[in-house]
Amino acid sequence: MALKNEISDMRYIPYLPNKLKNSGRDVGNADSKPLLSSFLILFLGLLSISSFGQVSAKIDTTSIRIGEQFNYEIIVDETKDVRFPKFESDSLNRIGVVTSHKIDSLKDQLIKKYTLTSFDSGRYVLPGQEIFIRDKRFLTDDVIIDVATVPVDTLKQPMYHIKDIKNEPYLFSDYLNYFWGLILLLIVIGLILYFVLRDKPSEEELISRIPPFDAAKMRLKELDEKELLTQNKIKMYYVELTDIVRTFIEKELNIPALESTTDELLETITDFNSSSNLNIPKETIVKLQKLLKEADLVKFAKSKPLQNEVALHRVDAEGVIDTLHPLKVESKEEEDVGQ
Repeated sequence: MALKNEISDMRYIPYLPNKLKNSGRDVGNADSKPLLSSFLILFLGLLSISSFGQVSAKIDTTSIRIGEQFNYEIIVDETKDVRFPKFESDSLNRIGVVTSHKIDSLKDQLIKKYTLTSFDSGRYVLPGQEIFIRDKRFLTDDVIIDVATVPVDTLKQPMYHIKDIKNEPYLFSDYLNYFWGLILLLIVIGLILYFVLRDKPSEEELISRIPPFDAAKMRLKELDEKELLTQNKIKMYYVELTDIVRTFIEKELNIPALESTTDELLETITDFNSSSNLNIPKETIVKLQKLLKEADLVKFAKSKPLQNEVALHRVDAEGVIDTLHPLKVESKEEEDVGQ
């Protein structure tokens, strides 16, 4: 307004000489320096108006409370070759940019809008923002913003006790998480019980899956490791020794050896040997007969053989097994060749 008043007063400068003539003063002899100064001020004023008239700044309020937002706009009366640099906050950097909006284009103007706020009370000066038009620098006017605190009237405000923490109600989604965890736990427990409690094959079933010859050899080795003779358990030793031989004969030759008496078993083997191509040596049958007869005496007549006799019976038992096993293998190979 001061600039406009100054310009308005300058419009009457050309008429000063006439007024001076009427007053009787000699204007022609008056000093021309004030007149030139007035014209110079007028020229500079018009120049500044034409320069600053191209950019301007506008805000929707100059006073806010802490945390409130306000809008700041930069208006440029040009649409070509205009560049908006980064927004410059106040010197204390207390006013922050919430949103930098896109540039709006009107008919002959560009408008750059910012949404600003502040969380510190006080009076702050937003400096003039730089705008470049055709690489020429222009500045907007400074803007003063007052940020006030929110008054709290503790006298009129009633005081209340501090409330206890209130638990939120459980939702179905909360129980769903526990449900899936429980399902997973049950699956893990089920797998553990399956591997722990599942039916495991007994020792007899495991032995039954082993070939008869290998099972007999393994059982003879286990019998030796038991050291029944050193514990004077001769009867138990002969019971297990003959059971190994009988089990092998039953599985290897398909003869009911376990349920037969000694005489029945020897008679069956003799008949089986004569009616087949096994060709069991006679001395093998004799060894088997002595072994079974001696075992019967130990078990039923409580006979006690000498230590060398026990060792001989152990050798005869393994010899019978070794002799009967390859006989069956060879007989099968001969049948396959004959076919």
